[in-house]
Amino acid sequence: MSSQKGNVSRSRGQKHQNITAFKNDKYGATVQIKNAKSKIHNGLCQHCKDVLEWKVKYSKYKPLTQPKKCVKCSQKTVKDAYHIVCKPCSLQLEICCKCGKKEDIVIPVNSQLDDEQEEEEDKQMKKTHRGQRKDLDSDDDFDDDSDIDDLDGEDD
Repeated sequence: MSSQKGNVSRSRGQKHQNITAFKNDKYGATVQIKNAKSKIHNGLCQHCKDVLEWKVKYSKYKPLTQPKKCVKCSQKTVKDAYHIVCKPCSLQLEICCKCGKKEDIVIPVNSQLDDEQEEEEDKQMKKTHRGQRKDLDSDDDFDDDSDIDDLDGEDD
């Protein structure tokens, strides 16, 4: 038996094996799964990054609902699930946000801040373009009316 003490050899193979791999969005992705998949795990060492990716892959990732307290600065600034150190403290001390060890950081925190700034600029550009489109549309309406007036004048 496999539960006997010291019995490390098995005479048979694994009894139950999965035929297909697990898919966390097999029956349609929920909003929570979509958010977890799109999240970029930055400020983490390779081991912690792998752990969080595993949690996302097998639907074990639970997002944070309220900010947690940072263990370094004791402020409620930790906004990512499973992290113990806030991003500014992690940047300053050069430690992993999840385990708090001084390891090699795979994706630096500041690259994410640059991406967020670019996204905000893109949103602002889209808003200004929408406003210009509305102005152009209103100008076109006036032009169409004048064209109709010109046609009425020609018939007389």
